[in-house]
Amino acid sequence: MYDVRFCAGRRVSCTGILLLTFLRAQGKICMKELAYVLINPYTIRKSRLGGVIARYLSRTDLRLVAARMFGPSMELAEGYARCVVEREDGTPEMNRLIADYVTKEYAPNVSTGRSHRCMCLLFEGEDAIRKIWEVTGSVTLRWGCGQTVRETYGDYIQNDSGEVTYFEPAVLVGPTKDFVNRTLRLLCEHIPGESGLVNSHNEEKTLVMLKPDNFQRPSLRAGNIIDLLSSSGLRIVATKKFSMTVSQAESFYGPVVKSLTEKFPVFGAARVASAVSRELGFSVTDEEAAGLCTKIAERFARNQFEDIVEFMTGYRPSDVPEREKDIRAGAECLGLVYEGENAVAKIRDILGATDPSKARPGSVRREFGTNIMVNAAHASDSPENAEREMKIIDILGDNMSPFIRKYCY
Repeated sequence: MYDVRFCAGRRVSCTGILLLTFLRAQGKICMKELAYVLINPYTIRKSRLGGVIARYLSRTDLRLVAARMFGPSMELAEGYARCVVEREDGTPEMNRLIADYVTKEYAPNVSTGRSHRCMCLLFEGEDAIRKIWEVTGSVTLRWGCGQTVRETYGDYIQNDSGEVTYFEPAVLVGPTKDFVNRTLRLLCEHIPGESGLVNSHNEEKTLVMLKPDNFQRPSLRAGNIIDLLSSSGLRIVATKKFSMTVSQAESFYGPVVKSLTEKFPVFGAARVASAVSRELGFSVTDEEAAGLCTKIAERFARNQFEDIVEFMTGYRPSDVPEREKDIRAGAECLGLVYEGENAVAKIRDILGATDPSKARPGSVRREFGTNIMVNAAHASDSPENAEREMKIIDILGDNMSPFIRKYCY
């Protein structure tokens, strides 16, 4: 399978085009593109973020490669609006309607000067731009049946004279490769100063990390979890789609070894006693089993640690040379920073008990978890740990620009 990308400004000969067309028809090449979705500030304020994300993740075979919060400046909003007005496709009237919307809704609040939160998602895959466009739908809601993102979450209201009296497109996307390249280059220029941690009020923060089991195939899971978390009333102030390296996972889950070593003689005694009875045919008491648990506690903890690192990264740490631990990463996660009063407690209550079988009905882990390790999401257990964990995964680090430079320059 060949991996082919076309970037702006690159020329391909007629012979080359014919060859590529033939190879693509034979299924021998993969025409990858980069597409984006800008989730509008209004959509985020109305807690529709999870539903929107669920649509794109479940209705396309594209890979979500980056996610980042933006707080656009007037310069960015006006720059995007100009790109819309200068589009060669679409009607001038519709382009002006969208441009006016961007200038008004994406620019900072006039009275306070504070920026609004929007979220940018980058999707990579074959024919990505068309696939994202089809899931998004027309701004005029022409089908009127909830089939697309805009038909479900957007509004386009006209009076009897045909004048548009209310307009909310829910998301902004690029309809053509040229437009996608232009707007993503614009966003890339503003990443350093207008993205990362957005509209933080210096209140309590907590990290939620959606685990790899949510991204193994196209599904609603990640979006539905975000939708459940919206009931907390907290604000999402940062997000990052990333693959955790072995080194990061070892640091992140390092405290697990000590904790499990201390706790295993307590919770493991009954399991060991049951195993002895089942395998050897005679009974031992929990007290007798506890002595054995104490001797093997560290080995048990280390094995569990190896299992969780492998699940989170795709690699067993004992199999990875030390020099490669900073680069080995094979599984995908989505980090979200929630902020507000009692953020840690509110999120952990919605997630439910670590063991999905013991979590309350309706909680994230009860609905989406499989076992203690594969339990859909991680949440910090204290503000201090949230700060530690956010640093480990570099939640504010920019991994969006490399994709934009790869495809759009």
